[in-house]
Amino acid sequence: MATQAKRRRVVGPAGGGDPAPVAGFLSWCRRVGLELSPKVAVSRQGTVAGYGMVARESVQAGELLFAVPRAALLSQHTCAIGGLLERERGALQSQSGWVPLLLALLHELQAPASPWSPYFALWPELGRLEHPMFWPEEERRRLLQGTGVPEAVEKDLANIRSEYYSIVLPFMEAHSDLFSPRVRSLELYRQLVALVMAYRREVIFMRLAWEGPGPSFSLPPQHCLRMVATQPIPEGHEIFNTYGQMANWQLIHMYGFAEPYPDNTDDTADIQMVTVREAALQGTKVEAERLLLYERWDFLCKLEMVGEEGAFVIGREEVLTEEELATTLKVLCMPAEEFREFKDHDGWRDDKREEDSLTITDIPKLKASWRQLLRDSVLLTLQTYATDLKTEQDLLSNEVYATLSWREQQALQVRYGQKMILHQLLELTS
Repeated sequence: MATQAKRRRVVGPAGGGDPAPVAGFLSWCRRVGLELSPKVAVSRQGTVAGYGMVARESVQAGELLFAVPRAALLSQHTCAIGGLLERERGALQSQSGWVPLLLALLHELQAPASPWSPYFALWPELGRLEHPMFWPEEERRRLLQGTGVPEAVEKDLANIRSEYYSIVLPFMEAHSDLFSPRVRSLELYRQLVALVMAYRREVIFMRLAWEGPGPSFSLPPQHCLRMVATQPIPEGHEIFNTYGQMANWQLIHMYGFAEPYPDNTDDTADIQMVTVREAALQGTKVEAERLLLYERWDFLCKLEMVGEEGAFVIGREEVLTEEELATTLKVLCMPAEEFREFKDHDGWRDDKREEDSLTITDIPKLKASWRQLLRDSVLLTLQTYATDLKTEQDLLSNEVYATLSWREQQALQVRYGQKMILHQLLELTS
């Protein structure tokens, strides 16, 4: 089920705000043949952030909200340098796969006569994006330590920098007549990556339909892209495209916000796979036991159940990596002779027994050794955070919470949601 996107709401009737960008955009929509339902309005008022789409009157499930001719979609295929990007496709290959699209955006952004200028007028201010990649490193680490976000951001920044200097900048310099100096900027490239990362589609167009609960894209007639309502939308409500099932750490990483506890039913907490290995090592007493433990770990790697950078993912109501965690606990806890036999038979892959279950409700029924290893792993994971659960609960009190900055509030929701899941596991393993 899609999660409810929560952000600060701008109160006011639909159709308000600065009319100039909206009027220009709607005029452009008519010129390019974009079909917009009379039941909806593009507005800055009544939306959670920036420009959005608001229901003028109630909308029923299945009703068309808008239809966009494919020729009006901004992509590497429809931009002014589409032919060049296609010819150079081989040289523009990258890990992200987004370089051609990002170059298309860079070119169109600087072009005074770009067909998409009215669309760009509705974009958020790129310099004010709230993704953690734009936070100072010290603030990011202080507020999000233990959540996994700082590590994910560091990888993003390293990849963006490498991609920019090895592919994007050389391409723009080789075609300096097509790219002005003002768009040859790592910072601008990073901002566009954040925008594309947040909206992850090969075609970037209808950002005005903010992501959140509600309608979703359906691919129809080949000449247009249509958005229809998947549930009734009351009059005055903002219309959203779904984020999908995402934990709070993913929401803040990709979009710059988190949902307040306990609204995000898809929230998760990670236990790093190497943390379980570390917890198991704590129980070894002699070198022979440690060597055997590493042999077990190597075998789990061979079975592709664990990895040095992997994580076991725990939800509020389920273990999302049930097979991997169950197999890991089994292998690390089984007697030495049983492990030898298990290894000789390459893992008894079809021998899944009821006691191996790792649903949340079945955790108290696990073997004592399994529960102890899982508990020790949770305790080690909780130590990676800078504060404990009680401190977070105190910060969430209404008086204190209101004094926190936007970033502090969002980071707190991420930490608190994860810790609640981990403390639930502690109770189940006690």
